Amino acid sequence: MSVKVYKPVTPGQRHRTGMTFDEITKTTPEKGLVVSRNNKSGRNMYGRITVRHRGGGNKTKVRVIDFKREKNGVPAIVSAIEYDPNRSARLALLTYADGEKRYIIAPLGLKVGDKVMSGSQAEIKPGNTLPIANIPIGTMVHNIELTEGRGGQIVRSAGAAAQLLAKEGEYAQLRLPSGEVRLVRQKCTATIGQVGNLEHSQEQLGRAGQKRHKGIRPTVRGSAMSPRDHPHGGGEGRSPIGMPGPKSPWGKPTLGYRTRKNKKTNKYIVRRRNAAKR
Repeated sequence: MSVKVYKPVTPGQRHRTGMTFDEITKTTPEKGLVVSRNNKSGRNMYGRITVRHRGGGNKTKVRVIDFKREKNGVPAIVSAIEYDPNRSARLALLTYADGEKRYIIAPLGLKVGDKVMSGSQAEIKPGNTLPIANIPIGTMVHNIELTEGRGGQIVRSAGAAAQLLAKEGEYAQLRLPSGEVRLVRQKCTATIGQVGNLEHSQEQLGRAGQKRHKGIRPTVRGSAMSPRDHPHGGGEGRSPIGMPGPKSPWGKPTLGYRTRKNKKTNKYIVRRRNAAKR
């Protein structure tokens, strides 16, 4: 797959790039593996906005993806590579030997007709899922479990991959795409290989309408607001923020201020992603 550059017939196409979708082999999703969803537009269960600047966008259906890969020992054939509007990675449609079909995140190099399998006896090749205890040190993996049996939770976006660094006791050390080194139980599973669609980060939308199609609404600068709406607001003309550091609309420090408060998992982090900045 490669990035295509548009001939600028209109101003919106002047800096726009897109995907050629060469790897897509099936344009319509599997009927039994999609479900409808209601657009909550960044709202929680009480209807209150918890994520700002969300709303509108094209209607999409959710693809049911197998993050657990619990069909151990049952081989499957890759039937198609499909597009998923809800994520940056591509999907691979698997047809198992017993006739069941499931979606998985398509790793780099996986093609139609390839055979994949999950379980401790699976080979070390892209698309196969094994317990971390059975994966050699130095292997690149994705779709990694953090809790046994819950399914892959991290390293699932386009081009992402983590590297297995070491094993000691019941834990293994993984270097995540952010640079963080984290302990994960060796009983947890991971999928071999790097997530495909590497050129996703090179795509340029080129116009505001493309952002609206994705359900992302405009963001107004705090300095353009009034003092009652934002700490950066007010003043005559273009004014500085007038404080030691920038703040959020609710008065909390931002842009570099650490907000991590999950003390339960601190013991699993060997090296933080921002350790070099200290």
